[in-house]
Amino acid sequence: MKQLKVKDIAKLWQCEERQVTRWCREGRILGAERIGKEWLIPQEAEKPLDKRTKESANVTNKNVPSDIHFDANGGREHVIHAFTDKYHRDPVSVSFTPYRICPLGAHSDHNLGKITGFALNKGIYMAYGPKMNGIIEISSLQFEKRAQWFVGDTPANKEGDWADHLRGATIALNERYPLRIGMSAVLDGELPIGGLSSSAAVIITFLHALCKLNNIRLHHEEFITIAQEAENKYVGVSCGRLDQSCEIYCREDNLLYMDMKNLTYQNIPTNPMMKPYEFAIFFSGLEHNLASSKFNMRVDELRSAAYAIKAFAGLEYGKFSETYMRDVPYEVYLKYRDKLPENWRKRAEHWYSEYFRVEAGAKAWEEGDIEKFGKLVFESGWSSIHNYETGSPELKELYEIMTRTKGIYGGRFSGAGFKGCCMALIDPEYEEEILKTVKEEYCKAFPQLADKYCAFICHSADGVHLSK
Repeated sequence: MKQLKVKDIAKLWQCEERQVTRWCREGRILGAERIGKEWLIPQEAEKPLDKRTKESANVTNKNVPSDIHFDANGGREHVIHAFTDKYHRDPVSVSFTPYRICPLGAHSDHNLGKITGFALNKGIYMAYGPKMNGIIEISSLQFEKRAQWFVGDTPANKEGDWADHLRGATIALNERYPLRIGMSAVLDGELPIGGLSSSAAVIITFLHALCKLNNIRLHHEEFITIAQEAENKYVGVSCGRLDQSCEIYCREDNLLYMDMKNLTYQNIPTNPMMKPYEFAIFFSGLEHNLASSKFNMRVDELRSAAYAIKAFAGLEYGKFSETYMRDVPYEVYLKYRDKLPENWRKRAEHWYSEYFRVEAGAKAWEEGDIEKFGKLVFESGWSSIHNYETGSPELKELYEIMTRTKGIYGGRFSGAGFKGCCMALIDPEYEEEILKTVKEEYCKAFPQLADKYCAFICHSADGVHLSK
């Protein structure tokens, strides 16, 4: 990476040398370093906006530098203005990660199953700038408490707040690539919290910003691994790689089809003959907290079933934590399933049936059969309720409402399924009728949540466009 002196950058940017020097002192030029009395600046560094100009006063997607390319309806501008109000300067960049939905493949990635997914055209935004002292200072517009820590001395134990995921990510990244520069940042989500992998989206958004500030370039797999590690090791959630993979690998108008055992994937294009579709997201009004839910218990029950069957069948097995349902052939499961405790057997039944549904769903999508695909999604929802035994009364009611609402091809819980939301694949022609019907029936069943319930229409989008 070629570095230029202040006078050379000033000539390149067509501005005064003292202006460039001031930007360097304020930490507004990424990668600028002071060597003795001289500032050295990367040749490809982005020119900060001059707050004296009309261009800066009317911040738009075009004049705010970012490596994430996404057409949003205000989310970017919202965090930019929040950052400017808080720090009285423009952010140097904005990072974005989309939410995701998983129509088929629920509760299977952590045991090396197959999954499907879409990235949505809504997500998490973060406006940020560097702090040369190594302090990370970050605020969320969805939580009151501001979080702070030092990149080189992040608390070893979680603190029980919304920023734990980011502390875990800082530690995981710093173990691989020593960090020097911190950040001031403001983040916000476009949809309510719960069921759309907002935690994974926040982590990836944060990692992308922190890497850019420290001139670190991660491969896709590194982003996914570090994000998963933050949740597994620091936060204490036994999640797999589904969320992070969808948020990075998905492409607009394509169904992501991925094998979590060998990490191979393909994006299956929407068949030109397929009927039109869009996504409806129905929020129950209940807040979602994965770490305090029964999520980890379900994972352990499923892994226990695999461990027990291996013992019954005389198969080789090692550590419990390294045992996966994918290790057990289906015919071996059928032979020994009656020996399992009922709840273990139910978890395994869901895992195998979901595995087959994913394969059938990928084929149906490729063939353009959205009715068949939707039917499989409804079956997945039923199995999550009755075999994996997730779902609050509110989410179960939403699921039942969806099954009898005209124009919905298929739907199920989104995310862990204990609180949060449901997703549905719908016919756009019935959009207005669907939104009206679901709201009326749900609020009639749970009037105390009428002021918290909400619904959104979304479309597929690209996953994160990472810096090259």
